[in-house]
Amino acid sequence: MKSHMDYTKHTLENGLRILDIPMPGVKSATVFILVGAGSRYEEKEINGLSHFLEHMAFKGTKKRPTALHIASLIDGIGGEFNAFTSKDHTGYYIKAASKHLPLLFDVLSDMLLHSKFASEEIEREKGVIIEEINMYEDTPMRKISDLYENLLYGDTKLGRDVAGRPEVIRSIKREDFKSYISRFYSPSNTIVAVAGGTNIKGKNKKLNVNNLAEKYLGKWEKRQTEKADTVRDLQTKPGVLVRFKDTQQAHLCIGVRSYNLMHADKYKLAVMTNLLGGGMSSRLFIEVRERRGLAYYIRASNEMYLDVGNFVTQAGVDIKRIDDAIKVILEQLGTIAQVPVKPEELKKTKENMKGKLILELEDSRNTAGLFSTNELLENEIRTPEEIMKLIDEVTAFDIRKTAREIFIEKNLNLAIIGPYKEEEKFLNLLKF
Repeated sequence: MKSHMDYTKHTLENGLRILDIPMPGVKSATVFILVGAGSRYEEKEINGLSHFLEHMAFKGTKKRPTALHIASLIDGIGGEFNAFTSKDHTGYYIKAASKHLPLLFDVLSDMLLHSKFASEEIEREKGVIIEEINMYEDTPMRKISDLYENLLYGDTKLGRDVAGRPEVIRSIKREDFKSYISRFYSPSNTIVAVAGGTNIKGKNKKLNVNNLAEKYLGKWEKRQTEKADTVRDLQTKPGVLVRFKDTQQAHLCIGVRSYNLMHADKYKLAVMTNLLGGGMSSRLFIEVRERRGLAYYIRASNEMYLDVGNFVTQAGVDIKRIDDAIKVILEQLGTIAQVPVKPEELKKTKENMKGKLILELEDSRNTAGLFSTNELLENEIRTPEEIMKLIDEVTAFDIRKTAREIFIEKNLNLAIIGPYKEEEKFLNLLKF
């Protein structure tokens, strides 16, 4: 398929999918490994293991025995490396000058296939992760989104925090990592995306992305992996979750159940969400912050999984005027379902989304992330040009229809961190 951003997809014999995304003129490259497993694959007794495993990948391999060996190697070429864990996938990447592509493949494949999981390193890292959990607990702006999904999905694998709980982290052993990898890490459940200056062949024809992937990952053993449990949206009345914390600012997430990742109208939802809370001229920002001075920050976003999804507005608000903030937010959500969007506002929203996408994709890491996430979760890649076309096709009618479909009173949910204890009072505010 031809587009302004061309890519090639190649599948190795073991089932590993390789994406080569050249970015003309870019002198760096990112090798990005994405595995289709995250915290929603964990039983309660290993909650937090996906994230713990991501940490341990940097702690030494048979070939590079310590974290210092790995860090020194990447620092020595001026590269950057990191990893992240979400509920349904885990990513590892290294970005450096293009000429180092063979080394990037070498190091990442080594971490993926030959991590030592040394018992003393596991014990040491437990302290680091527990401190990370404590940091989130002490950062309401970060914690509130976890609380919102705890409310939505309850005591299910999807409803639990990615970082896990301290008591579970303390109990994890070396065998748990080995077992988890055999259950969920396999070539067919993994994407390798390489973006940037990927054409480094020169005189050596073997130095292309597919050959490097074959050399370093072609012997990875083929095997079946387990799938995640499916969650179903069942809600009959509005829900509230209040976490008492003696703070100077209240942090809230208010929203509704909405579309999953495979929904045909997800780009209509994306445009509506941006219009409501995607920037400093969005409706929620202007109304809640600029006109009424109720919040310092406010934004709207969508979280979409293969089976369920949710729309959420997050804000940090004046603790004495939180009721007003909730009412104004709900008023804005209700209005968009009733009053057609004007052409100039819709045009501005679309240009904002397309402009942000262009800026993001100047970075090879973001490009590799976009392509690999689409391939892994949706089994389909949309080029940036195709995404922009789908954004352009959204009409004012589409936005109103989408708002009417998702902004339903019984599906409302509100999570709050602040100096409050009474949930009933907030429950009474959840009306359109």
